[in-house]
Amino acid sequence: MPALAKPAQPSLRRRILTLHRWLSLGAAIFWLLQAITGILIVFHWEITDRSISAIQRPTDLAAIERRIDTLVPPGSGGKVTTIWTTAGLANRYTIYLEDKDGESRKVRIAGDGTIIDTPRDGDSDILGFLVGFHHDLLGSWGSWIVSISGILLCSNLVLGLIAAWPRRGAWRLALKPAMRGPATARLYSWHRAVGLWAVIPALAIAATGTMMKFEEGFGELIGAASVTLPDNPVTGSPVGFVTASSAALAAIPGSSLTQVAWPKDGDATYRIRVRAPGEIRRAYGGSVVLVDANDGSIRGTYPIAEAEPARAFMSALFPIHTGEAGGIVGRLLSIAIGLWLITMIVAGVLLWAKRRKPRPKSVSVSRQ
Repeated sequence: MPALAKPAQPSLRRRILTLHRWLSLGAAIFWLLQAITGILIVFHWEITDRSISAIQRPTDLAAIERRIDTLVPPGSGGKVTTIWTTAGLANRYTIYLEDKDGESRKVRIAGDGTIIDTPRDGDSDILGFLVGFHHDLLGSWGSWIVSISGILLCSNLVLGLIAAWPRRGAWRLALKPAMRGPATARLYSWHRAVGLWAVIPALAIAATGTMMKFEEGFGELIGAASVTLPDNPVTGSPVGFVTASSAALAAIPGSSLTQVAWPKDGDATYRIRVRAPGEIRRAYGGSVVLVDANDGSIRGTYPIAEAEPARAFMSALFPIHTGEAGGIVGRLLSIAIGLWLITMIVAGVLLWAKRRKPRPKSVSVSRQ
């Protein structure tokens, strides 16, 4: 009896293509939603600020302190926890407060302390919904889904790059989509060419977004130590907002205020974040100054430009992911990458659907 021939094993490239195809199909809808929401929120800071008010006033630290005193008068039992820049229009801030019962609220102000909005907990607009959905599907459980999806997207982009990598001397042909031939072949040619055009920047955006979901663990893994000092014992009443903020801004000349965190119980230290000249973090800045709340002296100054490589790398994840590292051009590029991903998903699904269609069987005619 003749030996049965063993079926030919698929090549490594064929196995990679198959894995790439099924991973893409399995997560296509979720990636599509992430791409769409990512595009819509690229300029959400500016849109939100403009929709609330067009008021723009230069930052006056003394006026902001007076506003704080009216929001949490002495003896009220309330306190300010942090102040953040709104990141949209210049010289806009959000003050986060707690009353004596621990209930939180926030107030948006202009640079001169003028109140421009008092949003309540639970208030949400369409942009707030989109931001929450993009970050964590509006819940802590969704954060895990986003994290896993990010890992899957990164691995799939790498698999797609490997599968589409042209042979030597075929790059020009691979980067130019076919304009003639069968529909399926032309669609595959476009899918491959468009994929090769932008897969590297897309991988950078996807990878930085995924690493941010594991920011604490990944930071520890690469040795990115957070800026901390031993607790500073309280020796008296803390200095005010003006004294602490002025000291921080003077510690890094030319910087602008992006966040002030009030001292915590048992640690008389203001933690102040500023944006130093030349930083790629254009919204929130990455430089940190620790100010002694007992006397207003500087406990530590940590410009991001002088940070160790691991901390500088972690600080760069957000501006690379959002495109703000490149200014307006970078953020427009981020939108373009989102559109690219949508195109790749749609083209991939269409290609799969075309290949799934059964081919018409040929009818054989027997001669009599």
